[in-house]
Amino acid sequence: MDGLVFTGGEGPNAKFCAELAASSGLIVACDSGLALAENSGVYPDWIVGDMDSLDYPSRLDKYAPDRVLRFSAHKDFTDTELALNLLWEKGCDNIAIAGGGGGRLDHLLAMSALFERDRAPSRWFTAREKAFSVSSAFFCSAKKGALVSVFPLENGPWKAKSSGLKWPLDRVVWKRGIFSISNVAETGSFEIQALSGRFLVVMPESR
Repeated sequence: MDGLVFTGGEGPNAKFCAELAASSGLIVACDSGLALAENSGVYPDWIVGDMDSLDYPSRLDKYAPDRVLRFSAHKDFTDTELALNLLWEKGCDNIAIAGGGGGRLDHLLAMSALFERDRAPSRWFTAREKAFSVSSAFFCSAKKGALVSVFPLENGPWKAKSSGLKWPLDRVVWKRGIFSISNVAETGSFEIQALSGRFLVVMPESR
């Protein structure tokens, strides 16, 4: 089942968020991610977090008490982690994140680190970027000249091949700290095949 997390930070536009929600089975908003959801006309199944960054606490009044899961600010997990854990507990195995762009560097690094884990989200959409966890074949229809960056995830060994990119990934000797950044989708559409290991593919958003 597909799940969707709305989190704080810069997120996609309202139309895209609504379309993403329409294709998701369960939806969780964490803290200020509730504003992103509601401003897109989406009312999540659960709201989780310490609620320290929610713009208007009155947003919570319309939800049943058992759908609002409050945590102490001195918790061991980020609000986004809490939302992911809830969706996994509910049986979701394909989870997208909307939001989390811009803001503090440590928050951005924490978000990207979620994709390093054995159990990880599959997609991430911010206001300006989109990212995909790739462990097999990945085909993307992009604009001609779109930038494509690829980072190895988890533990290797890693091996990948590509078609449609200016610099083939077949030539990259992957290891920790080695990545392919600002590659180019020369004709638009491209394909990446993860032959070994898992990768994070990041592209600018062109909504």
